[in-house]
Amino acid sequence: VEVADLVKAEEERIKPNLPPAVHVDIAYDSSTYVKKAIAEVKETVFIAFALVLLVMLLFLRNFYSTIIPMLAVPVSLVGVFAMLSVLGYSVNLLTLLALVLAVGVVVDDAIVVLENIYRHVEEGMQPFDAAIRGMKEITSAVIAITITLIVVFVPIAFQSSATGVLFREFAFATAGAVAISAFVALTLTPTMCARILRPPGKHGRIYNALERGLKGIENAYNHALGWAVRRRFVVVLVALATLGITGFWVKSLPQEFLPDDDKGYVFAMIFAPEGSTSEYTDRMVRQAEDILGSYPEVEGAFSAVALARGAPGESDFGIVFGKLKEGPRRTSIELSRPGGIGSIFTRLINEIKGANAVAILPKSGNFGEQYQLVLQGPELEHLEEVAKTVRDALVGAGFVMQPRINLNFEQPQLQLNFDRDLAASQGVSVRDMSQALQILWGGLDLARYNRAGKEYKVIAQLKREDRLAPPSLEDIYVRNGAGELVKLSSFILPTESGSANAINRFARQRAVTIAAQPRGVSLGEAVNRTEALLKEVLPPDVNYRWTGEADEIKEGGAESIRVFILAVLIIYMVLAAQFESLRHPFTIMLALPLALFGALGGIWLLATVNQFALIKFYAPLDQLPGPIAWLTTHLPEIPAMTLNVYSLIGIVLLLGLVTKNSILLVEFANQ
Repeated sequence: VEVADLVKAEEERIKPNLPPAVHVDIAYDSSTYVKKAIAEVKETVFIAFALVLLVMLLFLRNFYSTIIPMLAVPVSLVGVFAMLSVLGYSVNLLTLLALVLAVGVVVDDAIVVLENIYRHVEEGMQPFDAAIRGMKEITSAVIAITITLIVVFVPIAFQSSATGVLFREFAFATAGAVAISAFVALTLTPTMCARILRPPGKHGRIYNALERGLKGIENAYNHALGWAVRRRFVVVLVALATLGITGFWVKSLPQEFLPDDDKGYVFAMIFAPEGSTSEYTDRMVRQAEDILGSYPEVEGAFSAVALARGAPGESDFGIVFGKLKEGPRRTSIELSRPGGIGSIFTRLINEIKGANAVAILPKSGNFGEQYQLVLQGPELEHLEEVAKTVRDALVGAGFVMQPRINLNFEQPQLQLNFDRDLAASQGVSVRDMSQALQILWGGLDLARYNRAGKEYKVIAQLKREDRLAPPSLEDIYVRNGAGELVKLSSFILPTESGSANAINRFARQRAVTIAAQPRGVSLGEAVNRTEALLKEVLPPDVNYRWTGEADEIKEGGAESIRVFILAVLIIYMVLAAQFESLRHPFTIMLALPLALFGALGGIWLLATVNQFALIKFYAPLDQLPGPIAWLTTHLPEIPAMTLNVYSLIGIVLLLGLVTKNSILLVEFANQ
């Protein structure tokens, strides 16, 4: 963000000095999205704080009791910022996300301490004595809860995959927030309880009404608990059933590395036929510009042909950045969705006939296609044949759109074979013939000279338009040793053929990449279906690898499973050491399967809702008059849920959170 601001300031500084015909603008600016996202996360922190305040006021029903845990929040957050500063981390989306979670964790620890102390105050003890008594009962449980939450994030912080790198700051920030919240709960909270709490007095009607409601909930829970304890076999069967359903959800949930997000840009790539000139590709790019410009959501577009870093790119490749307007509009997700009615993706495919064109939603600075399958083998010709077979199979399967191979033998090549003996007999050297062809078809570096401290090249060549259409060999003459003009075609045998457009390698092996966009399925589902298809069509001498976002799904998914197992083992060891028992940790951790059932069930439900196009649960409210119908135009749509890095990290975090209540129950049962 700081770099972008400096670039914009420099842009404004140099604009007055530019020639009238030169205009400077920014083609792509990710800092705008980052600023907006950070502002939204900051707003979420305040909303979370306000909601927690209301919930605590509702359940505690005492102003002084509400103040105590709420004061713990700013104290803990200040400590987290201090820790981030020491570690050298910046305030970004992930650290702010950790702070949002920290609000709930900090309040939870403080409430546990407060409720236990206030229980003794209600029984007649003085606040000071109640604080001492309550802390003796709860200290070990708070410490166990804190250590459990912290150790969950240790595996996340030291992952080697992109997921680990992405969430390292999040893991340290959350672990730091948990540690600081525990320190506050064990020191500041009991001190404030001893000074601020008052013995309960006479309550009003609102308090009594809420009390009756909470008592009703408590009685219902006690009744259900008694029923469950008396029917343990049924409870075990239900738990086993939830495990089976959870396993089904894990396999059926759509998977991707990062969820789709509206960053205010649509990115299109244009692939002209092999060997196309930049002029031809430019015509295709301008067609794409016209398509983007026809959408009212698009504010402007930047395009380029043969763009590459450090050197000129391929003349048959072009790109277009479409910048979307601010305010109410269709999202970039809708505009670039493959197969969507009226989407940019669909129109690019249908309307640009002279090239392959695709629209891509930028994710995390990666502008490549999500689906990238790499085939590795010994010979390029064989790889091309296998790649075409795989591509045809993918087209027939129909779960990806426009699979494209980055290898072909259609690059026009003119091979010149010199007859050295005949040329020598006519007094013409190979050097003379080579220089003549360089000047006419390319460029010959003749000399260099210095001027004003700078070095310049002297290059002999034809005009660009003449070089694009080289003259026939019949029209080229060179001078022999006697000064006579000799036709060059007398000594050269030309052979026209097609050559490989590129020789690509992946992991030191020759490789070809098939790139595409998933259609109607998630990226993870497309990867799984492709691997099943490759078992049928791939020969033994050709291997395959994934790259790009598809590789992150494979690598990150496998590593996330290892992290999950490691986190469970660490939690067990910590609890076994805390309770000095090998049995109590199992009792506490029985909550984990049910927690996974709820977490994955929520994702599955929302994924299913989106699959059936029931994006809004409140859609029937559109038919109602007045303020209720107004809400339907202002409430956000429920996004499509997938199993991605964010949900996986949330599940790992859940491992620590769900053990908190179990630890408290076991601790009090032991006492």
